[in-house]
Amino acid sequence: MIRVRPMREEDIHDVSTVRVKGWQAAYRGMVPQDHLDALTVAEDARMRRDMFARGAGSVLNLVAEENGVVVGWAALGPSREEDRKPQDGELLALYAAPDRLGTGVGKALMQQALVAAQERSFRKLVLWVIAANKRARRFYELGGFVPDGRSADWSVNGTAVPEVRYCKNLVGDGGTGAPHSASYRS
Repeated sequence: MIRVRPMREEDIHDVSTVRVKGWQAAYRGMVPQDHLDALTVAEDARMRRDMFARGAGSVLNLVAEENGVVVGWAALGPSREEDRKPQDGELLALYAAPDRLGTGVGKALMQQALVAAQERSFRKLVLWVIAANKRARRFYELGGFVPDGRSADWSVNGTAVPEVRYCKNLVGDGGTGAPHSASYRS
């Protein structure tokens, strides 16, 4: 059984492992390999520990665990976009351990992130995804997110990596749509 709960300081190493291994598996061929090869759990954990210590509470970090083992991580906070409104949120990250893809870990994290977004009175969520990441794009689309036409290049070691922005309305807004219900498939 997958359990989703708020991240604790003692989860940092496990979250960093999920993130680094997730990047190295998911972004192979999409992000320069030298960048992926340079990622380390120790450095990611150090950075994450610093962010966790400085945390002002605006970002909610969630972990998914099975039998006491962290198998996924998600982060949600206020939108960082220039065109944001105060009630806009952003799904900053959502990762499942590579060996747990397609097992419901991502779905469980997404469901809890959507609950948390509504509890924070967000009316809309945005997220950015690498344009070539078809698996992630399909996952978000099945969850009711749609591309909104915004794109940007993310520079990684001098290489442009195209990203696209997705959004999801969380409340009905007089004609542009209520939240979608979707079945998630692996």
